[in-house]
Amino acid sequence: MNVVGWDIGGVHLKAARAESGCIVDALQLAAPLRAGLDPLVQAFGVAKARMGPVQRHVVTMTAELADTFASRQDGVARIAALAARELGDTALLYAGRAGFVAIHRAGEHIVDVASANWHASAALVAHRHRQALFIDIGSTTTDIVPVAGGAIVARGYTDAERLAVGELVYTGLVRGFVMATAVRAPFAGTWTPLVNENFASMADVHRILGSLPDGADQMSTADGRDKTVAASRARLARMVGRDAADADASAWEVLAAWFAEAQMRAIIDGAMLVQSAERLPRDAPVVGAGIGIGIARAVARRLGREFIAFETLLDAAPQVRAAASLCAPAAALALLGSSAQTPLERKVAIG
Repeated sequence: MNVVGWDIGGVHLKAARAESGCIVDALQLAAPLRAGLDPLVQAFGVAKARMGPVQRHVVTMTAELADTFASRQDGVARIAALAARELGDTALLYAGRAGFVAIHRAGEHIVDVASANWHASAALVAHRHRQALFIDIGSTTTDIVPVAGGAIVARGYTDAERLAVGELVYTGLVRGFVMATAVRAPFAGTWTPLVNENFASMADVHRILGSLPDGADQMSTADGRDKTVAASRARLARMVGRDAADADASAWEVLAAWFAEAQMRAIIDGAMLVQSAERLPRDAPVVGAGIGIGIARAVARRLGREFIAFETLLDAAPQVRAAASLCAPAAALALLGSSAQTPLERKVAIG
């Protein structure tokens, strides 16, 4: 069976195509929904042309959080309706712990459908590796999900529940706000409070450090200017009330490195909180995915755990393995959906 998995986010649309249980293509497109649904419609047009016709479409989402929608319920309903128009009303919707459901039944599964993309990725990890700490670092958020005995053993399911127990950390490689990463920073030998404005993003931090993967930053910059190291230094300098000309390049690299370390500490704090629940075997490896997989690898070292790249758990053509890892929920859905026989037969317990 040929299947396309779709992950509809608030700023990106991700898609992955599986043929006979093997991922053969994957892509991510910018589709920011703050101003309305038109960017998503346009992205669907591009992605459908690339993915081609298939026997089944399976969909997950986080886009219900976008400002375009009055509530999560409104968001789930409108996104499901748009997906049904774009993909056909036979598409399946991933409802996490409730399994796959017909897309026209989205209104009956609001809580299970909302932001369930993490569950799809973790479910595939659980199928392929019985014990793991799954860490997916995307453009905006980080998911930290324990897997034991071949099942997801997360304590939270909704965003609110997951935030409270460390399984969802609001920091990402690209869209994380520098002003939300810390309240002060070391500069010129002193601690300085940060300017509480969105002058710079974590994409600027990682661009300065050379740790931003090619093509990872698909959003406009905070000031609308260039995506160059020099422009990123200028934006970061504003966070400490300065101009880039006030210091040399090495000073801004040191500052960027400090923010990158602060981001990693937030992720490690979440991982250690998850570990403290004692649901995860001590020898369970970290399985890392997303555009921040390099950070996940470093987190694994600090936790003293083996690291496994999510892409190595996939049946995928060699040339698309890396892209599939960047689109982990979509790739997972394409594979999970390949074996879903009816909307309600595919159940994946939360543990």
